Amino acid sequence: MASSRKSRSADRPAALVAASLARHAAPGARLCVGLSGGVDSVVLLHLLHRLQPRSDFTLSAAHVHHGLNPRADDWCAFCEALCSRLGIAFRQFQGTPPGSSGRGVESAARDARYAALSRLEVDWLVLGHHRDDQAETVLFKLLRGAGLRGMSGISEAERRVDGPSLLRPMLALGRDDILAWARARGLAWVEDDSNADERFARNFLRGSVLPLLRTRFPAASVAISRAAGHLRESQELLDELAGMDLRGVGGDDAMGVEAFAALPEARRRNLIRWRLRALGFQAPDEALLREAIRQLEAQGPGKPLYFPIGQARLCRYRQKLWIERDLQMPEPGVPWRGEENLLWGDDKVVFQRCRGRGLDLASIAGRDVVLDLRRSGDCMRIGAGRPARSFKNLVQEAGIPPWLREVLPVLRVDGAPAWIAGIGVAQEYACPPGGEGVLPAWKRAKESFSPRSDPA
Repeated sequence: MASSRKSRSADRPAALVAASLARHAAPGARLCVGLSGGVDSVVLLHLLHRLQPRSDFTLSAAHVHHGLNPRADDWCAFCEALCSRLGIAFRQFQGTPPGSSGRGVESAARDARYAALSRLEVDWLVLGHHRDDQAETVLFKLLRGAGLRGMSGISEAERRVDGPSLLRPMLALGRDDILAWARARGLAWVEDDSNADERFARNFLRGSVLPLLRTRFPAASVAISRAAGHLRESQELLDELAGMDLRGVGGDDAMGVEAFAALPEARRRNLIRWRLRALGFQAPDEALLREAIRQLEAQGPGKPLYFPIGQARLCRYRQKLWIERDLQMPEPGVPWRGEENLLWGDDKVVFQRCRGRGLDLASIAGRDVVLDLRRSGDCMRIGAGRPARSFKNLVQEAGIPPWLREVLPVLRVDGAPAWIAGIGVAQEYACPPGGEGVLPAWKRAKESFSPRSDPA
């Protein structure tokens, strides 16, 4: 009986990793281990290598060489040799050494690693985080005053659309379990001496705080990890509430100002945080978020608002409220010579060939066609029999917010506006029925609002 219990205990790491793969990785999934050479990633690689013959996945490994440590070349060579012995495909990336970002060397190096590994063409980047890493992360976030999302710690699986999804199949294992498994099998690994440098906050938590907690609370890491799961569940409920609130105040494109104002303030803040993350932005700190809500209330519902919240802006115009990225001023005066698209700041203007719509190609052939910004005195006539209207009148009638007017792309023919994004095509350049035309469109990236579609 004792032998049976010992066997089950020895097989526990493999069973937990296999169960994690079954929960998240589809048959035929491409897995790549983020291999540092430390004991955690080495054990993970060996576990997956042992599981591969009876599982349906492909396995590779990748190492990021930061060049921050004098032994970095040796670590890379160790990882390459290990993969060669196991017959596992190996890739090395040169990570950009972290600069003075103000976020600390550890955090900057971690970001650089993820940025390098996000280029992998695999389904899952598999990482060796374990239960003690989880406890360390939760304590670190708690001491920084993080909210529920931060204190919920590390997820077992993170689905991503901008690179490989992240899988941490050893999250239920403690570091002692991992070390015991490695030593029982005579595995070799590298030791990063910088992990003992307690000038770094995470190293201090790992080397001094957690061991001290365990002298009074032996199961501290288990309890903290369990609490992280409860917090993550609470955050998921808040996300569901935010989705319900978004539908109640207008939907994805824009929120109704009055309906948003009717929500309790905590739900308004929750909705803005959730919407920011859905659009790919980081949520701002709590003080900035509260100031954004105060600005909404102080200025009244009739005034435009263009308020910075981190990497984005909270925008209000004509009883609509939305979030969009901060605008980048484009380079004006870009010649158009028939290209399918032209860059416009962070965006682009796309030119679609068509018949009977847009600009008449025959009328602009051989002329000076330039993508530009607005100019003083710009005016344009839209539709037959209608008078020319000033740029100001046109954008007001079209409901284009004031801040967008300064970056609105204007296509000029011999200096005169022939097309304005969100407005349309000047009558004198309109394509006749059956004629060959081109229809420009301003394609914006990563935001929830655009000028209305141009008339064809």
